Amino acid sequence: MRFLQAVSAWLSKWTPLFIAAVAVGTYFAPGAFAWVRGDTQTAVLGVIMLTMGMTLKGEDFRILASRPQDMVVGALAQFTFMPLIAWILVRVLGLPREVGVGLMLVGCCPGGVSSNIMSFLCRGDVAFSVGMTTVSTLAAPLMTPLLMLWLAGETVKVDAIGMFKSILIVTIAPIALGYALNAAFESRHGYREVMKVMPGVAVLGLACIVGGVVSAHGESIVKSGALIFAGVFLHNSLGYVLGYLSGVAARFTQPKRRTISIEVGMQNAGLATVLAGKHFPTMPEVAVASAVSCVWHSVSGALLAGVFNAADALAQRLARAHSSRHGTAEK
Repeated sequence: MRFLQAVSAWLSKWTPLFIAAVAVGTYFAPGAFAWVRGDTQTAVLGVIMLTMGMTLKGEDFRILASRPQDMVVGALAQFTFMPLIAWILVRVLGLPREVGVGLMLVGCCPGGVSSNIMSFLCRGDVAFSVGMTTVSTLAAPLMTPLLMLWLAGETVKVDAIGMFKSILIVTIAPIALGYALNAAFESRHGYREVMKVMPGVAVLGLACIVGGVVSAHGESIVKSGALIFAGVFLHNSLGYVLGYLSGVAARFTQPKRRTISIEVGMQNAGLATVLAGKHFPTMPEVAVASAVSCVWHSVSGALLAGVFNAADALAQRLARAHSSRHGTAEK
């Protein structure tokens, strides 16, 4: 068990590099993840969401109830900025219809599970991060299909009812099961030891989803990679910036500003990938855009956490230097 916990800790620390390595490796050996298709892909995402549910406690929901204003600001930022940024980028960049639908699908999805890890790494408000992820995920069965119908319905047929059912199955059901398991076994030592392995399981699940999409659409990713990456990069980066500015406008503390920035910018692209395969099977570029987002959001989230930490270190050094100069002047 200690070995598995150590592996889990390593995967959590090096998630971006691991996901990127899987994506590159799968391109050269597509058979490695050819099994991640259809129902298997859906099941893998369900496992990821189960691990999220297993981290939830009754206290987390009490936090949500005690901080309604924070959650409202976060939810509005999540389901306003990212869908609209995607819609605008599709038109400004002149993206092909399939790529545009993929980017909008990512923008209409809830926050990603890995955002909680990034908030922890950059000394953000972790409770707020978990709360935002939970709220946006619970709202996703309604918000994601409605937003997609509104933004993409003009150019492509969107099965809003089918998407609603899919999100219920692959997000809400496993999260509820995970929460029930946590409530029943949280006090047991063995369960707590198993919980330490769950972050690694989530990372492996995300890697499988990315690998499955690269296995199926690797050539398409390479051929249209620059165009897709430009859209994903701008979408993600603008999400970080506008998320942070919304925290400033709401007069959040610095930890909360960092958290809302990460939560808004990092989407559950794994869910978008599954929905793309299920609801847009004749448009492979939709899944490709989602897969590229899977990889880049993990990488950029870690980079942003590093930038926030570097800013803290710089501020501390400047404060010590100022204090030292002030002390010398007094002497």
